[in-house]
Amino acid sequence: MKKKIFERFSDRVVCITGSPGAFITASLLVIVWAVCGPLFNYSETWQLVINTGTTIVTFLMVFLIQKTQNKDSKAIQIKLNELIASYEKASNRLVDIEDLTEEELDKLHKYYEKLGQLSQEKEHSQDPVQQ
Repeated sequence: MKKKIFERFSDRVVCITGSPGAFITASLLVIVWAVCGPLFNYSETWQLVINTGTTIVTFLMVFLIQKTQNKDSKAIQIKLNELIASYEKASNRLVDIEDLTEEELDKLHKYYEKLGQLSQEKEHSQDPVQQ
């Protein structure tokens, strides 16, 4: 399957910016900027350089990271749906659960919390060591 240009670009940028080399480079840039402070008498221009640079990078990275997370989230949902669909005792009602409202998800969460508690109580009542 051929990836679109933006997808290839964003995957590559997120991979590079998440690397140790990118962190070291960013750290070195901040150190160089800080060392230059006295040379520029800590002027407004000196401060503006770092503020503008970090704002632009942050603004652009938000979109790239969000795109990557959306793709990862979709892939995880598909994998989970496949597991649910392939297990005969699983409830297929949970496939595409991510489309439910927040209220509906909260109700399901409470249901499964109760189910977990009942399961633990049942295990403790059947445990011969506990009796």
